Amino acid sequence: MRHLLVLLLLLLAMPRAWAQGLGEGSGSHPHGGEALVDDVVLVPHSRPKIVAGELSTKRFRILHTAAATVAARELAEKIESVRDGFGNILGRDWPGVTEIRLGVGREEFEALALPGGRPPGWAVALAYPTHQIILLDALSLHAPDGQQTLRHELAHVALGQLARGWPRWFQEGVAQNVTGERFSLTHYSALFRAVTQERVFHFEDLSSDWPDLPADVEIAYAQSAAFVAHLSTRYGPQAMGLLIDGVRDGEPFETAFGKAFHTSLDVEESGWRDGLAARYGWLPLTTSSALLWLTASILCVAAYARRRQQKAARLAEMTAQEAADEAALRLMMVAQQQAAEAGTPLSGPSAPLQELYWPGPPASEPEPEHPESPPHAESTSGEYSVGPEHESEQAAGSDDELKARTAKPTLH
Repeated sequence: MRHLLVLLLLLLAMPRAWAQGLGEGSGSHPHGGEALVDDVVLVPHSRPKIVAGELSTKRFRILHTAAATVAARELAEKIESVRDGFGNILGRDWPGVTEIRLGVGREEFEALALPGGRPPGWAVALAYPTHQIILLDALSLHAPDGQQTLRHELAHVALGQLARGWPRWFQEGVAQNVTGERFSLTHYSALFRAVTQERVFHFEDLSSDWPDLPADVEIAYAQSAAFVAHLSTRYGPQAMGLLIDGVRDGEPFETAFGKAFHTSLDVEESGWRDGLAARYGWLPLTTSSALLWLTASILCVAAYARRRQQKAARLAEMTAQEAADEAALRLMMVAQQQAAEAGTPLSGPSAPLQELYWPGPPASEPEPEHPESPPHAESTSGEYSVGPEHESEQAAGSDDELKARTAKPTLH
């Protein structure tokens, strides 16, 4: 139970501490190193001079610097399969060839940007959806979230090429679903905090504007990803494709939403909000099978660690005892050697051991038949004879007296 409480405290404290760090000017972007330039008109110029080579695939063109040659080859081998996965969410593929510019380090990253579209200082990736261009720092591809960064920028390009006028929450929700970010512990803890504190936003407030406070930004990202996942799971990629077709044909988002899902955005959002407490409140947190398995795993690890500790202590004790025994034996051998050289016997605990015999029970003496009968002794041959002090008396007597005085054998 104590481990469970500690886990809950960590879940509540982690996103808040991270958000406070952002608010205090840590310099990090609230959602990683991705950036989007989609509200200005940029004119692509000729190929940057820093570009040293080009790799082409079916739907991509990769421009790279000399330092990013190896990274460009690795990216060209898997970029097409990454794009194929977008059909499971959007139900549509965007047209044309997407250009990816790849450099190494901050200087090359900025040198590959479009004129007037310089990337922010915190960004390691930048998308120009209107021009279907993605700017990447090759070093970010080898980071733990490198593939998420690539997929996130591709999602922005896809929506920008498929249609215009997407709500901000829908763009971010789709991007996080194609990257798998919605399964993160940070998103779950943000929604848990939003539900328990009743701070879930309405999507009409997230259409064009985004919250200012870092803690609210985390909630906005998390609920956008969760709602898009709800739509994709409930209605499938076919309905998502119809939504994209409607917006591409010039229909307002709410109108295309109603035609694609046969319900209004307000009704669908209301039903989704009603089920949040059952998925992100206290009850699922205490009854979740995943949490139960996690708790059981923690207990097993703790028991294993304690068993290892006990085993190590026992082993150390046995080692110390063995060392003490060896030291005592060594001292005894030295004492024996010294005694042998001096020619004096040893006594006490260091004396050499001698062979011992356990004595048998003492033989019981035979009771005389008559009080005046002398004691008899047993010879080595098993015969009984009269003691030496009575030999002269027995010789002078008659045979009858000798027979009368003959003692009975004693049983042992």
